[in-house]
This record gives sequence, structure tokens and C-alpha cells, in this order.
Amino acid sequence: MLDLPALVAELNALLRLKTTVIGMKMYGTVAEMEAIPRIRRPKTVHATDQIVSMASRLGWTVGITGEDLVGSQCRAVIGLGPQDEEWRRGEKYVGIWHGTQEDAQARQEALDVVPHGRYQAMAVSPLDSGRIPEPDIALVYATPGQMIILINGLQYRNYRKFEWSVAGESACADSWGRALKTGEPSLSLPCYAERRYGGVPDEEMLMALRPADLRTAVDGMKALAKNGLRYPIPPYGIQNDPSAGMGVSYARP
Repeated sequence: MLDLPALVAELNALLRLKTTVIGMKMYGTVAEMEAIPRIRRPKTVHATDQIVSMASRLGWTVGITGEDLVGSQCRAVIGLGPQDEEWRRGEKYVGIWHGTQEDAQARQEALDVVPHGRYQAMAVSPLDSGRIPEPDIALVYATPGQMIILINGLQYRNYRKFEWSVAGESACADSWGRALKTGEPSLSLPCYAERRYGGVPDEEMLMALRPADLRTAVDGMKALAKNGLRYPIPPYGIQNDPSAGMGVSYARP
């Protein structure tokens, strides 16, 4: 089992993150979720964006069922509600986010979602709190500069090209929806709802990934730091000859 408090401490030392790194886990029964130490349960309905931000912005441990969520979209993305024909048609988005029903349906069908019926509950908590010892995924909010260093860390060994999509509105499907569904690192540009209701600031992006992949990224970032490639990235000067700086980075003993 990973030492999550140590992992978070190393990550924060490397990236100086402003926002708390959290874990998210899906549960097959409500009782499993409610057994989490010091779990909070909502007293009114919320968007999933808000539940996530209660953990990442306030440091709370929060558990929900589908009944705690404000609408079918929030439920469907994390598999706590059906992805049925009514949901798939996306009628309520016509004239708001999309010009036609065909456009709305195309967006709905493009979303990465957790299959319905597997789970009955979900919980989020600061990753280093220990209240969810084996989360399915970690959520890392970071600026673009921090995020590219994190991605570079993931690519330091066993390189692969990452290709991420942008669903548009309902971008939570690009991050936690996709990561829960596929187990793959998933980057998103938080959407209007995440910023309006979840309080995500303009400068932040979101990476959802398995804790094991976060460990890989941290190890990669440590290796990069030894090579002088670390955050914050110091501006060299747009009118200076870059030869000297590149000579240091790419020098060989």
C-alpha cells in the first residue's frame, strides 16, 4: 500500500500546490461509504463539483449517494444514475449549451462515464488524511506550469504520448469520469459549472489519476529536478541568447 501522506508531501514540495490533493473512491454499498471515519453527509442536494471542492478547498471528507446530487448529469458521470435514453438525448441542453438536439446528443454520447449499476455511493477526502486508505483516483488541481511538470514526470520513464479530449461543458467526464472508467491519467479544463459551482479558479486545470500513477509522476519529477528541470520554471528572458541556458541543461559530463 502506498504511503499517501508521504506522497502528498513530496508532490507539494515539488509543485507548491495551492489546492489540497484529494482522493475519490466509489463504493458498492452505502454502508461502506458511511463507515469512513468522520464522514460528512450533505443535508441538501449539490453538484458533484461542489462535493469535490468541499474536499479540495475545505479539507472535508464527504460521502454521497445519487440522491444527494442535483441532477441526472452529475449522477450519470459517476455511475450513480442511469445513462438512459432520456439522458442520452440531452434535451435540456438545447438552446443553452447546444444549438440543436442532435448537437446535445452528440455531446452526451461523447462523455466518458462510469457504467451504471456497479456502485451505490462515492466519497472524497484529502489524500493525506488517511480516511480513504485506497482511493480509486487522486485529483490534482494545478496551474498550467505545474501541470506540464507533472506530465513530464509521468513521461520520464516508459514514455507515452498522452492524448486527452475536451468534452466542453460537463468536463468532469474528462477528468474523474474518464479516470474512474479507464484507470488512465485524465487531464481536463474545468468547465463553467466546475468554476461557478465548484469554485475552481481560472488558472487551474485538473488531473485525475490512480495513486500509483501519481507515485510514478513524483518519482519522475524528482529525477527531472536533479537535472535542473523543476517548478517554478524561471523565465530566461525573451531577448536573450538561449545558448548558455540550453548549454547547462544539455551539457554532458
